[in-house]
Amino acid sequence: MAGLREKQKADRHRRIIDSASTLFGQVGYDAARIDAIAELAELSVGTFYNYFETKADLLLAIVSMEVEEVLSQGEGVLVDPPDEPLAALGLLIRTYYGHSLVYLTKDMWRSAMAMAIQQPEAPFSRRYRELDAALAEQVCRLIEKLRLRGDLRSDLQSRPLGELAFNDLNALFTEFILDEEQSLDQLQSRLQAHLTALASLIVTKTQGAT
Repeated sequence: MAGLREKQKADRHRRIIDSASTLFGQVGYDAARIDAIAELAELSVGTFYNYFETKADLLLAIVSMEVEEVLSQGEGVLVDPPDEPLAALGLLIRTYYGHSLVYLTKDMWRSAMAMAIQQPEAPFSRRYRELDAALAEQVCRLIEKLRLRGDLRSDLQSRPLGELAFNDLNALFTEFILDEEQSLDQLQSRLQAHLTALASLIVTKTQGAT
């Protein structure tokens, strides 16, 4: 029975998240009402509050699910990165970008970013920064792996370089989120230009010549 209850709880939790993601996408985060989310999830409002106290908590759960799935996919890149360093970095970052609008719209991302900035000491902001830090750490680990493999200059410091690369990809993503007209393809093109410029500075001469 305990196992069945846990399964039912997990099912309700996911139904609420999926319903919120759908409704946020249809009417926007600000306009979405908790009673409408509960109705879409086929649950009572009281049951909803057993899982989430506020819409912000729900948005954070969606952002967390998004980033955790991206991190899991990114680990696959780190296990067996492409032979060329530019391709390896591009694959990891495109994994991030390509998954970014699966559960969230640009409007939802803007709401999440705003909350993280406006209330820096709130649990929402702390968790948002933790997720960003986990993504940055993954980029740093990939760069270190490429350096140890001999693809990047041996004198490079992997962590500062990885943090710089993450800050750049994050800035590109922020600009993408703020611009409703910018497409994912355009974001990917801008990323490629930045990675090409970066690779010209950090790859070994052998790699740069291939």
